[in-house]
Amino acid sequence: MMLRIKFKERTNNMENQVNQGPKWYTIREAAEYLSIGEPTLYRWMRDGKLTFRKIGDSTRFLKEDLDAFVQVFPSSKDVDQVKEICQVCHHDKLIDGHFRTTGLNYFRPSKTKFWSLKGSDISSTAKMCARCGAIMLFGDLKKLQALTDAKEKEEMAIEPSKEN
Repeated sequence: MMLRIKFKERTNNMENQVNQGPKWYTIREAAEYLSIGEPTLYRWMRDGKLTFRKIGDSTRFLKEDLDAFVQVFPSSKDVDQVKEICQVCHHDKLIDGHFRTTGLNYFRPSKTKFWSLKGSDISSTAKMCARCGAIMLFGDLKKLQALTDAKEKEEMAIEPSKEN
């Protein structure tokens, strides 16, 4: 008797897992999830800014699509923390490494100080996301600043604040 009950529980659990599909959000639920109005959601859909799916005549959203639409603009204080988050899937497990082809890859700025005894090659480091496999390259900012003149340094510092 006990075996039959356990078998029924196990088969019911398996059926529930099979029947569970992705969580679909209606337009109203998606607007509530993003804390916006429905007209804003319709405008974003019309402008092609938000991924949505049509199932018959009804419009549906996946949670992943809604989460992917949210953008984070970190402050300059959080630059080091941004390097620790995948830019593709926002996972926080990144593996350190080097990106190689036939040798080390270097970045060379198109404009550097005219008179400089330093080489203009900037070494790079790489990180790979443990979830999606995206590879991100990061250059040595200290060396870049040493190679650029004061005017270009000011422009580099001003550019991120223009976007906000």
